[in-house]
Amino acid sequence: MRVALRVLISHWRRHPLQLLTLVGGLVLATALWSGVQALNAQARASYAASAAVLGQDSLDRLVPAPGARITWDEVTELRRAGWLVSPVVEGRARIGDLRVQVLGIDPLTTPPRAGLAAFADGLVTIEAFLTAPGVWLVAPEDVARFAPGAPVLASADVPRGTLITDLAQARELLVVAGFDHLLVAQAQPLGIPPLEEVTALQRITPEDTSDIAGLTDSFHLNLTAFGLLSFAVGLFIVQSAIGLAVHQREGSVRTLRAIGMAPGRVLGAFAVELGLIALVAGALGLAAGYALAGLLMPGVSDTLQGLYGARASLEMQFDPVWAVAGLAMTLGGTALAGARAGWRLVRLPLLARAGSDRATRDVGRMARWQAGAGALLVLVAALLSVLAESLIAGFACLAALLLGAALMLPWLLMALLGLARRIVSPGLPRWAVADTEAQVPGLSLALMALLLALAANVGVGTMVGSFRTTFIGWLDQRLAAEVYVTARSGEEAQELRGWLSAREDVTAVLPIWSVDLPLLGVPGVAYGVVPHATYRDHWPLVAAEADVWTRFEAGAGILVNEQLFRRNALALGQEIAVTGAWRAEVLGVYSDYGNTRPQIMGLSDLVAAHVVQPEVLRFAVRVAPETSAELVEALRAGFALPPPNVVDQGQVKAFSLDVFERTFLITGALNVLTLGVAGFALWTSLLTLSDLRLPHLAPVWSMGLPSRALALFEGARTLALAVMVWALSIPLGLMLAWVLLTIVNVQAFGWRLPMSVFPIDWLVLGASAVVATLVAAAWPALMLMRQGPFRLLKVAAADA
Repeated sequence: MRVALRVLISHWRRHPLQLLTLVGGLVLATALWSGVQALNAQARASYAASAAVLGQDSLDRLVPAPGARITWDEVTELRRAGWLVSPVVEGRARIGDLRVQVLGIDPLTTPPRAGLAAFADGLVTIEAFLTAPGVWLVAPEDVARFAPGAPVLASADVPRGTLITDLAQARELLVVAGFDHLLVAQAQPLGIPPLEEVTALQRITPEDTSDIAGLTDSFHLNLTAFGLLSFAVGLFIVQSAIGLAVHQREGSVRTLRAIGMAPGRVLGAFAVELGLIALVAGALGLAAGYALAGLLMPGVSDTLQGLYGARASLEMQFDPVWAVAGLAMTLGGTALAGARAGWRLVRLPLLARAGSDRATRDVGRMARWQAGAGALLVLVAALLSVLAESLIAGFACLAALLLGAALMLPWLLMALLGLARRIVSPGLPRWAVADTEAQVPGLSLALMALLLALAANVGVGTMVGSFRTTFIGWLDQRLAAEVYVTARSGEEAQELRGWLSAREDVTAVLPIWSVDLPLLGVPGVAYGVVPHATYRDHWPLVAAEADVWTRFEAGAGILVNEQLFRRNALALGQEIAVTGAWRAEVLGVYSDYGNTRPQIMGLSDLVAAHVVQPEVLRFAVRVAPETSAELVEALRAGFALPPPNVVDQGQVKAFSLDVFERTFLITGALNVLTLGVAGFALWTSLLTLSDLRLPHLAPVWSMGLPSRALALFEGARTLALAVMVWALSIPLGLMLAWVLLTIVNVQAFGWRLPMSVFPIDWLVLGASAVVATLVAAAWPALMLMRQGPFRLLKVAAADA
């Protein structure tokens, strides 16, 4: 075994660039895969920390009826009965330009939980926490985001994007009265009366509590799919490098076999060699993946915040689980990439001529078998696209489509080049086309990687572009009011409404209010609206019954959002149970992009008759557009309202679009990384095959074609293949986008987007592919140009 290892490893001393290619491919594959897994692990750890702070992981809750708030009298009654409960105020608030999750607690009664280490460590006292100006406990990375003078205190166990403070401070920040829920201590005194005899509040266990990790599963599955795609592209590099190394070492292996070494011993040495390389490359890849995750974490955090309102900590924590999983993926991927080469070593004919070109033998038959397997996978993808009813089935459809198309690529390219060979004129042009056709098998893995990267860019770009186009149009419809104003109290709301109604330039003051309530077993929201032409003229409906607005304004039914409609397979005209005593007919379905929760919309009087209507503090004001700025200034001056409480349509739209753009930062970064890996795969394939190309080019050189012209032909050949792959990637990318929009998006979020195409983006992507190809082909072409006559003559003589 030691002798076999020394023989095999000696190859790398003579070909260090091949070793660099092999290690580089493994490092890239491991880095992208482990980096994505590190991002997922960090985000899920943040969810767990947030759930621990909010008491969702272990503590029962007492919650009021939908739309109601818990009062001090109810808390007092429970405490006097002996029940150990603690009131909590919870909600999202805007503090300056920040959106944070506010958690108001009573430090004297709250059960032990995460987020309160500041008390145990002596960083804050109960007296300072309960008395003015109070204390805001926030994550260390959030301290700098607050305005100078804010009573913030850094606490390491508070999740990012969360603010913990006293009950009074929280109610002031959230502009609410009462409490959201009561936490129930796990240990209760003996002999206390049953809960149902003391209060009408409903008890909810942690299993019933909505978990943000459940909402974000689709995002993390999407990230995992990107990581797996990048890992597969990296394995193409590895397989190409291993295959070339085995081909070049066939003579050495035959010598070992001839002097009596068993095939199994050679295979074992080969496996040990690859294992050692994989361990070293895996360790380097893990380090690179950890650094990559740190760079991408802000984009992931912004994406989670934009899509789900969930924030992940920006400080990466090392987790042995993802490290071991990443190393296992590296070893398994290396074994998979080297399996075919190892099989060739075992079956290597002992008396075959050393150095014979076995790589292109029987290429046509292999390409046809491969294309047949690819066509079968595409058929499976077509069946899944019709039958898929889950997110996993949607991603399985994507995997079958991409892998099938990649397997069919070499046969398609050879068929197109064969057709071109029959069309072009004889001589040098026909030789160039035929030579390009002959080189497809050697470059097939790199070209597959390029196809997958380009198709992913087209598909994801089409999805994001379609979302952006639809989202902008949807905002134009939904944000119909010119000004939105929020009062700080009920008395101020009444005063504001009277003042606005008295102005001649104001045509309507529309109250905006909602209540949280379960909808068909899932936490949802019910909105109450007043009849007005604003909704009839501007509210976007994706499906509706005849005379929907006439019937809606008459109170004959409700409108539901697309998420509720699709997830429960509802039908127009169907009657659903909104609450125990309220059944309503579905009159229409409205689009609700960017939301994951089910919603209904009904007349204010209809909704208020079945739930407890909250205090109305927010209003949409219809005013002539040219006077909206004047109205905003008058509101701020007359009522001393802070800027977040009075915003015009343009501000809301700009903020929404900013959230949208930040939401998809991570997908753009992963697209660029995947394309970069594909370009590296193409470069390594060209570089490692450059020596094998000399026997094909030396005869042409000996016939009078200068080496400079040969180098230009090599670059043109690679560029032509890249352009062909780019052209084939466009229909594949559009099919990928269709699956993302009609299957994956619907299963993940509950809404379906219309598909738009963006030809300009395809041209930009094609230009990027051309640049990447020219960079990849430059060095091999330069090396060919510098080949001296002696080397070319020697190759031509040896091949004669």
